[in-house]
Amino acid sequence: MNLQENRSGERTIEETAVRVAHEVFGETADWCSLKKGMTNRSFVFTAGGERYIIRVPGEGTEWLINRKQEAEVYKTISGRGFCDDPAYLSPETGIKITKFLEHARTCEADDENDLRSCMALLKKLHTMKLQVPHTFDLYRQIDFYESLWDGKGSIYSDYAETKAKVLSLKDFIEKQVTSVCLSHIDAVPDNFLICGEDIQLTDWEYSGMQDPHIDIAMFCVYNDWTKKDVDRLIDIYFDGECSQATRVKIYCYISACGLLWSNWCEFKRHLEVEFGEYALRQYQYAADYYRIAVQEMKKL
Repeated sequence: MNLQENRSGERTIEETAVRVAHEVFGETADWCSLKKGMTNRSFVFTAGGERYIIRVPGEGTEWLINRKQEAEVYKTISGRGFCDDPAYLSPETGIKITKFLEHARTCEADDENDLRSCMALLKKLHTMKLQVPHTFDLYRQIDFYESLWDGKGSIYSDYAETKAKVLSLKDFIEKQVTSVCLSHIDAVPDNFLICGEDIQLTDWEYSGMQDPHIDIAMFCVYNDWTKKDVDRLIDIYFDGECSQATRVKIYCYISACGLLWSNWCEFKRHLEVEFGEYALRQYQYAADYYRIAVQEMKKL
């Protein structure tokens, strides 16, 4: 049976989830909807005495994520201790089913023990230097998300100026990159699942080959953090031994990642999906960390 989601509107997202789960497991029960995510819709259900989560891609996701690349990432990390292997994953539709982690919670970004656990898992990923066939091109993605606005301008009056400033950091970044490997790209606190002593990193949708230090920046932009908070995370990841040039590179990444997700939010806004304060904060990171990066470059 073809599991591809019917995009003609004949089925709702909930109906699609139930249909696919039934095709995979047979009988299912105890369905409930989880809080709607920024990219997807998720539901919890029971099958064969086990609880599962099914993820159904949300509005406009087919433009944003290459599901065949996501499947390649899961194949690459399989059995390496980062997360449970999916019980089902369609490279065509992006529908994914995984076991439900009982009693799991997400990382608390103001808890230093959580931060240390999360950074340790990220370092484990980065030191493995895993390889996949595709790259996450930060600057191309910035332009790509902008192209999805369908010719409409930004809601920010100084967008062109801000973008030009962010792009001016590219040369400095590239001079500081010493290696690339499989990086998570969306390594935000909500994607770290902590269950006792066990920790998993979920949602590998954007993952690809990149400078691993971009993951530190991605963690930072998700939070309403001060520069002091950012520096604390950098020190945790590097065990207090981060060179100043690398630290400034991460500031540059924060600026660029802020613009990336701001453009992503503007595309979602055209689909009538609003992210309010989060969207504004991403744009602010782009502007603020451009200034911080330039100031710190002068000291090198």
